[in-house]
Amino acid sequence: MTFVVEHPGHGSLLQDLGRPGMGHLGVGASGAFDRGALRQVNALLGNDVGAAAVETYGGLVLRVQEPHVIAVAGAAGPVLIDGRPVASGRATPVRAGQRLVIEPPTIGLRTYLGAAGGIAAPPELGSASSDTLSGLGPPLLAAGQILAIAPSGPIPWLDDVPALGRSGDIVLDVVLGPRDDWFTPASVRRLLQDAWQVSPTSDRVGVRLDGSVLERVVHHELPSEPVVRGSIQVSAAGQPMIFGPDHPVTGGYPVIAVVTDPHTDRLAQARPGQVVRFSRVG
Repeated sequence: MTFVVEHPGHGSLLQDLGRPGMGHLGVGASGAFDRGALRQVNALLGNDVGAAAVETYGGLVLRVQEPHVIAVAGAAGPVLIDGRPVASGRATPVRAGQRLVIEPPTIGLRTYLGAAGGIAAPPELGSASSDTLSGLGPPLLAAGQILAIAPSGPIPWLDDVPALGRSGDIVLDVVLGPRDDWFTPASVRRLLQDAWQVSPTSDRVGVRLDGSVLERVVHHELPSEPVVRGSIQVSAAGQPMIFGPDHPVTGGYPVIAVVTDPHTDRLAQARPGQVVRFSRVG
């Protein structure tokens, strides 16, 4: 089973659940930014929970080569088959010759397209995920590329599931530290009380936030130390960045707090200009 990429859209990559547990080797986990959306797509199609799918900002156009079943989840936006809208959050049959279009979303940022059986790609270090920082895994989708689909099992035909894109403010649970004591008490309060805006320079490496300057009380250099997905690293200019799935495994700026792991998926759907707020849980 195959699809042909007619237009790759914006930032379209293959992603699965990544390469966890390799940080000691200098290899980041990478994987789907919105892991919940990836799991949702695979559940709808009866796939293994970590089967590879396409992560895209939209504008993706595929030509179906053979009859198959697809599902879309994540951000909310128009999905068209031969110009006719189809619902996300359900398994949908497609026929040979049809054109599948995923438009840029209206709510949220990243859409996930899965196919029954999962998209087949040669693994690197056990994963088909594209790591935009290290270059591991498949490159961005390109026009004319063939997407092969692995053999599929029975389709569960679940009830429709809702899109995961969020409108309004995004609230993230955080645990302070390990370097919150490098900042003034007023800066720590501002982190937790202020409304932060998502910067348009955000990407899979990190979600940059615009807002108040977070002032330090410790000004000497910090030796590089391990960082995890969700670490809120504060730059020399005093602006926070929350590490995403393609983050480096070490960092040299102080980490004022860490977003709880489940809430880092919410950042996958944070659009530029959207407001992020932090809620301390530990």
